[in-house]
Amino acid sequence: MTKKEIAQLLIKKSVEYNHPDFIQTDPIQIPHRFSKKEDIEISAFLAAVIAWGQRTTIIKNANRLVKWMDNSPHDFILNHSEKDLKPFSEFVHRTFNGVDCLTFVSALKNLYKNHGGLELAISSSFESDPSYPGIGWCNFKSRFFEVPHLKRTLKHLPDPTKGSAAKRMNMFLRWMVRKDDAGVDFGIWRSMHPSQLYIPLDVHTGRVARKLSLLKRKQNDWKAVIELNEQLHKINPQDPVHCDFGLFGLGAFEKF
Repeated sequence: MTKKEIAQLLIKKSVEYNHPDFIQTDPIQIPHRFSKKEDIEISAFLAAVIAWGQRTTIIKNANRLVKWMDNSPHDFILNHSEKDLKPFSEFVHRTFNGVDCLTFVSALKNLYKNHGGLELAISSSFESDPSYPGIGWCNFKSRFFEVPHLKRTLKHLPDPTKGSAAKRMNMFLRWMVRKDDAGVDFGIWRSMHPSQLYIPLDVHTGRVARKLSLLKRKQNDWKAVIELNEQLHKINPQDPVHCDFGLFGLGAFEKF
């Protein structure tokens, strides 16, 4: 395929999969239950944090977290009591367990009380040092874990300086920042532009990208994210991660 044909295929498939029907089988359905900005971003963040493994299990466990927050994530984060936290102490999703869950609740409370909330904490982290792509996630990780935490919990937020592709957090940012008429992504964060986003690189997007000669690097790490992003910017410089829908759909649903 020529570069033009590859671009046309990705754009076509991205339009096809960037559709409200996509929401029904994806963890993004969790924040779509809410209308308040803070409820959307908190539920989306927690759903993204546990977004690995079977999608049905991810959705089931994310729904449990929202239920324990009385379906009012923002109010719960700010005003919960010690008694309210008991269910969270017993939470398990793969390697994300009760200790991790309690730390994340505490860290979110700190962000909303002392750092202006998730949007300001993340967007300002990316602004602080643009010289190294991905350093924003490292800065945010340091800010997030200002609260007491165990070393084991650190692994649940990415560190691109150590090679992490930051797939789940890049997916979360796509949800928050991208906005179009399809209604899948929210676009409620105006402090960042879609052109600043990075592709949520996983096994499906990586495999398809390599078959389309958009990615040469074999590992799905941060260097691969940068390499693929550069190619996607050539296809759509203002909204490169729109192609995530096409790459993921071709890989996960069509076994391209």
